[in-house]
Amino acid sequence: MDVSVIICAYNRLWSLPKAIESCRQSKCKVEIIVIDDASTDGTWEWLQQQPDLVTLRQISNWGKPWAVNRAFHIAKGKYIRFLDSDDWLYPDANDKQFEIAEKTQADLVVGGYEIYNEREELIRSQNWIDCDDFIAQQLGEGDSSHYSAFIFKRELIENIPHRTSFASAGFASRDDRCLMLEVALAKPKIAIVYEPTLCRRHHSKKRLLFATSLKGLGTDLQHLLIYKNIINQLLIRGELTPRRIDAACEILWIIAHSIARTHLDEACEIANWVYQLKPDFQPIEEGLLGKLYSHLGFRNTEIILRIRRTIVSLLRPQKTQKYLDFPCPKTPKISFPSDGFNVGINNYDSCEKI
Repeated sequence: MDVSVIICAYNRLWSLPKAIESCRQSKCKVEIIVIDDASTDGTWEWLQQQPDLVTLRQISNWGKPWAVNRAFHIAKGKYIRFLDSDDWLYPDANDKQFEIAEKTQADLVVGGYEIYNEREELIRSQNWIDCDDFIAQQLGEGDSSHYSAFIFKRELIENIPHRTSFASAGFASRDDRCLMLEVALAKPKIAIVYEPTLCRRHHSKKRLLFATSLKGLGTDLQHLLIYKNIINQLLIRGELTPRRIDAACEILWIIAHSIARTHLDEACEIANWVYQLKPDFQPIEEGLLGKLYSHLGFRNTEIILRIRRTIVSLLRPQKTQKYLDFPCPKTPKISFPSDGFNVGINNYDSCEKI
């Protein structure tokens, strides 16, 4: 088998057929593995009518990382692609990338991507952008494409599973970001298809009825855990260069700003960590907001922003929100030791294996 395409689906029958059909348009030998993660919209019944697929079913909804890891163990392809169930491939993506992989003996073949809206109208086309530091690129220096636009040699990711600290979560677990950063640390031989190989769909459909703040906090915390882990590894290996610090600090600053909406003290600790990593860090915001951060500091600026949000919310018509009826655990406290690197998250282990 040349390429195994792994697709995890949860209540995505509205988009899954297009994703699968795009994988069928290949000349090389392609194995399509679809994992139904306990869908309730008829996904499994539809899959049973597709004789050319390898299908797996989860009785309980444990989330994408667990499902993808399960599928990887039965995949027979020399190369592996992970495709989201709401996206689709260019018709010749697998053929083109497989041919280049075989010709160059690359561990990883990257590619560009396109973004479409819900009506499948093109929003933006992005070719692959060359970068002479793949780790810095994956940390956040410029556009790093999307890992569904890539194929991986099986041996490269044999010991790099999809990881998450929040199994069965209804928010983005950043497992793809964690995997790509670990792949970058492995220093793979890379080949490039500059033009788009993936079509990404931006849509407003939800997985679960979590409150927006809870979903956002979970994603931010997972993102923080991943960067804490990767930065520690780079530090230990003596590979935390100024360029990589720059890339990481911009992402950490964004995470701090997001967390500050609900957990100001913890967000300030992240901001302090940014300044420990790069003492001359300049806030990435432009205009008045950037000046506020520079002159008043992170905490005072976030307090002003919180007051502004409160006033705006009082003036805005109130909407009724729906929530799932189950108790939520208390948010773990984020703690940062004085060295700024050995960051600890109480009760959670970063990038814990499923």
